[in-house]
Amino acid sequence: MIKSFADLDLDPVLLSATEAMGFTRPTVIQGEVIPHALDGRDVLASAPTGTGKTAAFVLPALQYLLDFPRRKGGPARVLILTPTRELALQVTEQAIALAKNTPLKVISITGGVQYQDHADALADTQDIVVATPGRLMEYIEGERFDCRAIEWLILDEADRMLDMGFGPTVDRLSAECRWRKQTLLFSATLEGHGVDSFTADLLKDPAQVEATPSTRERKKILQYYHRADSAEHKLALLKSILESDTRSIVFIKTRERLGDLRNQLDSANITCSWIQGEMPQERRNNAIRRFREGEVNILLATDVAARGIDLPDVTHVINYDLPRTADVYLHRIGRTGRAGKKGTAISLVEAHDQSMMERIERYTKELIKERFIEGLRPTHKKAKTVKKKKKPTDKKSAVAKKKPKKK
Repeated sequence: MIKSFADLDLDPVLLSATEAMGFTRPTVIQGEVIPHALDGRDVLASAPTGTGKTAAFVLPALQYLLDFPRRKGGPARVLILTPTRELALQVTEQAIALAKNTPLKVISITGGVQYQDHADALADTQDIVVATPGRLMEYIEGERFDCRAIEWLILDEADRMLDMGFGPTVDRLSAECRWRKQTLLFSATLEGHGVDSFTADLLKDPAQVEATPSTRERKKILQYYHRADSAEHKLALLKSILESDTRSIVFIKTRERLGDLRNQLDSANITCSWIQGEMPQERRNNAIRRFREGEVNILLATDVAARGIDLPDVTHVINYDLPRTADVYLHRIGRTGRAGKKGTAISLVEAHDQSMMERIERYTKELIKERFIEGLRPTHKKAKTVKKKKKPTDKKSAVAKKKPKKK
């Protein structure tokens, strides 16, 4: 069993970097992916956000580059594709931190930067490029990026790339990088959304890893819920929770509901920033910056907008609306309790949410306890989920049906 990063046969310079970053022992996904990647195999991996996914592909990529050093300068040998600019910058930041004791160079290629600035950077020797598919395609078509040198192709959040319509672009990039030796593909889920056919074209006999966080990792997150009698009671519960000194991400189902909640909190003089789908990039970046830098301590978000964003020191995740599926609940709460720190996940549950709460408990295999706030206790009894009973069959009528009719 892998208990430390030293058990993964990583170079001492990488071990010192993991130690400096506060990584005490490999997470489940890291312990399972890194050995397969270092053995030269393609990898197809599924893991919720917040389980150490980035280091699971960056560390073996760095180890490969150290094991097989280049003889002279040239274009990048490892290409990492991400669906969004924010995620690309986060991956780049972590890769630079892990490579800090090595001579390896890491850059990102995303929108929002002058074309020539990236072109100049690509003209120099690079080892790892982290890019968004659309932006990278511009440099390939302009003959500024040489795919023939790519030895490792890594796709992060492949399911979201498909959701965003990047499937054809990724297929083309895969064809451009056809001389590569290895492909690693990471997805939040391996079912649906065309992921099966997508991976079949990209991977050769992959090692498949489905890593859910271990109980030890999940125990860093305290989970509980409050029952709400009505929409007004639910809002009062949220206000009470936000009064304490927390850095919270509040999840809401839809943009419309996010807009309503934003106005209600504004009326109560509770300052927050927010991100939602189809939001101008500049406003989105500004909202994330305000929260990241501590200008505001509350971030409202829809699930679509929050995928792949890694924000430091989030103390609380609040499910103002429960998600539509239990696996999304795990992705949400993974925003807190990161990098060895503890966190809290609170769900606000109305009567119609009770069945989803029970589904979440079955999915996570954990009992999520109910708590109360003095002065805001629910007045209604806890809703019981009614199990559908099979209709009793009338034995006499059943027997009569079986008897053949007399001629």
